[in-house]
Amino acid sequence: MTTRMFGQKIKRREDPRLVTGNGRYLDDLANGSVAAAFVRSPHAHADIVDIDVTGAIDVEGVIAVWTHEDLPGQAADRLPMLIPHPSIVAPHTGFALAPDHVNFVGEPIVMVIARDRYIAEDAAGRIEIDYEFLDPIVGVEQSREGQRVVHAGMDDNVAAHYVQEVGDVDAGLDRAPHTLDLDLEFERSACMPMEGKGVIAAWNREDESLQVHSSTQTSTGLRAALAARLEIPLTRVEVITPDVGGAFGVKINHPWPEELAVACAARALGTTVKWTEDRREHFISSAHERAQTQNVKVGFDDDGRILSLDVKFWHDNGAYIPYGVIVPLNTSTHVMGPYNIANYRVEYWSLYTNTVMVTPYRGAGRAHAVFMMERTVDAIADELGMDRTQVRLNNFVREFPHPMGVTMQDGAEGCLDSGDFVTSLDKLKALVGWDEFEACRDQARAEGRKVGLGIGCYVESTGAGPYEGGHIEVESSGRVNVWTGLTTHGQAHATVFAQIVADALGVPIDTVHVATGDTRKLPYSVGTWGSRGAVMAGNALHLTAQKVKAKALKIVGESLEADPEDLEIVDGIISVKGDPSAAMPLAAVSVLSNPLRYAFDESAKAATQFAKESTAEEPSVKPGEQPGLEEQEFFSPLRSTVANGMHAAIVETDPETADITIRRYCVVHDCGPMINPMVVEGQVHGGVAQGVGGALYERMAYDTDGQLLNASFMDFLMPFASEIPHVETDHLETPSPLNPLGIKGAGEAGTIPTATTIASAIEDAEGFPIRAMPLDPSTLWELRNKHEAGEVPGLKSRGLDSAVSAPPSIAGHQ
Repeated sequence: MTTRMFGQKIKRREDPRLVTGNGRYLDDLANGSVAAAFVRSPHAHADIVDIDVTGAIDVEGVIAVWTHEDLPGQAADRLPMLIPHPSIVAPHTGFALAPDHVNFVGEPIVMVIARDRYIAEDAAGRIEIDYEFLDPIVGVEQSREGQRVVHAGMDDNVAAHYVQEVGDVDAGLDRAPHTLDLDLEFERSACMPMEGKGVIAAWNREDESLQVHSSTQTSTGLRAALAARLEIPLTRVEVITPDVGGAFGVKINHPWPEELAVACAARALGTTVKWTEDRREHFISSAHERAQTQNVKVGFDDDGRILSLDVKFWHDNGAYIPYGVIVPLNTSTHVMGPYNIANYRVEYWSLYTNTVMVTPYRGAGRAHAVFMMERTVDAIADELGMDRTQVRLNNFVREFPHPMGVTMQDGAEGCLDSGDFVTSLDKLKALVGWDEFEACRDQARAEGRKVGLGIGCYVESTGAGPYEGGHIEVESSGRVNVWTGLTTHGQAHATVFAQIVADALGVPIDTVHVATGDTRKLPYSVGTWGSRGAVMAGNALHLTAQKVKAKALKIVGESLEADPEDLEIVDGIISVKGDPSAAMPLAAVSVLSNPLRYAFDESAKAATQFAKESTAEEPSVKPGEQPGLEEQEFFSPLRSTVANGMHAAIVETDPETADITIRRYCVVHDCGPMINPMVVEGQVHGGVAQGVGGALYERMAYDTDGQLLNASFMDFLMPFASEIPHVETDHLETPSPLNPLGIKGAGEAGTIPTATTIASAIEDAEGFPIRAMPLDPSTLWELRNKHEAGEVPGLKSRGLDSAVSAPPSIAGHQ
């Protein structure tokens, strides 16, 4: 029997090619093409008075200089807002090239096309732009004051306002024996993939078609957007995603201004135009994430059971919202986490500022939600003098499925479909040594050291729809070709999808070859984001493989005069169960599946007209059938699955320098049955590394003029490998009832609870509340001084009357 591939720790099949330098990234392609460079605004808020391009036109090697007025037709309109949502009250998106106004430092204004990038950059430096400066709005506090506005014609800076409520929150707070009121804050950060954005557009004059290579997370979405904006038939546009050097959410937005502008230039010039983003461009003109100001009111009983939870938060969405408000929406729907909370209300305001726009970054708003909930649970435990794990146990959901009562980002009501939080917590406590930690603390104190133990629990909606597809073809050589519309940027698709197909089809994994991100083969797809790849495409390929298998068994049944129900496929050989003498390789089935007139090789002879006796009663290809051993299928779920997990960390804080060192980091993770535990481990480890960066190092520092002060790796701090702890893991596998494979997503899990887990550990070490992240040594030093002076940051008096209401311009916004 073939060894079952699902659940095996198979090494990533794509790694040998990538680690030996044989990857093909966007910048490796089209090196003989002409190149684009962009002139970007150096000011955060200004009117464009005049653009003088004469200095650039005189540069030898310059082919074209474009401003907004050169963009044709719909390409000159505002970029699309990809995900409309009822909460959006004032939709604003940017342009491919800004026409008369700029709203953040880095906004593109002019595109230069030249013989090569060096000439294009030199020419761009000669373009002179006159501005009339406007006062910028930077940060949540300035934006919600509403004294100035980012977009003319608005009365305030509110892009979106939304309220969801479950139960009766006010009554729950009124009857609660205890209440707390917390102010919390997440600062702005951003993902930093090794490869920035990039696009190559090639126009074919003969058939008026456009072929685009892009470092994108959604090749099909970009294809549709470019076809619409360039006003050309969708069938004349192809988008191919080569190897991608990381994405983490920043490449899900589409079309980026540069993608649209470069495509327009390629068509106008009838040639191939290439642009790749440099690192400074990525800092100042790609998407950021994270910044929120939060307020939590919670009512609870003597056992720490949460009776009512009232959450308000203000989200900085930057200058535009091309990807809608997925980040604050995800925050609002994930606050309750793994807890059974009967009364819950969440209200958010998403605010415009004169800074880089915000789109999803690994975890996409969920880290904010976990920070609110887990900081609140720790505060409850502190208030009651209870063990933090006991408060969690007293609040865990125990019966599944568990309706959440809130509408998720997929438009469906959220539901915890599976899990076992009690067992997960038991596993985590055993892994980190929770009950034995006090002895470790005592030993550290005796040595003059300060250590703390932290915890963070989370749930994550994964596998969002609306659909994903798969296409499988078996060649006459026995090679199995697999296509999915997803793009790949580190998820090991070539490995895990091959495992799924090998199992479902009954073939050796070495015969399975996976390709992704090419609209020429599979033009229908939604994209790679939100921990959905395995859930969506994995199940689509499982269903597709079953169709291919059924077709193969039918063909062999007719050939061997056997009932297909009596046949099986093992190691690519179809035989009668219990009688291997009556057998046929899948390669031969592929030959028979395609009736031929011509014998182009020896194997093809078996499918030609004279290879077998003619049957006059029916045609070679029967009605409803297609030639070839090839099928396509789609998977569309009722709602998202919900993965979950728990993290614990032991942190040491230096008594003198306030330096923060993570001594241990433990994870218990439940993504349902694991296709490849080694890949899941890698996703968790990588996610924790990103989470550590967001918790302790990474911060986008804007000044009051909207200038990003740390737009380089010299100033934007990221953790080295030496600063990432060894991650200890354990797993729980509770199958989801929402898909055939029972799987849930895993890609973002490591990042989501890391900041709150580290905050919990630092708080435990220091003995005072931690209410804002990221937290570096200098900030911790300041907090120590405030604590010694009697200040308690972020924790208000126990009554609810002390709550700070929103400014009038926002509080009254409906």
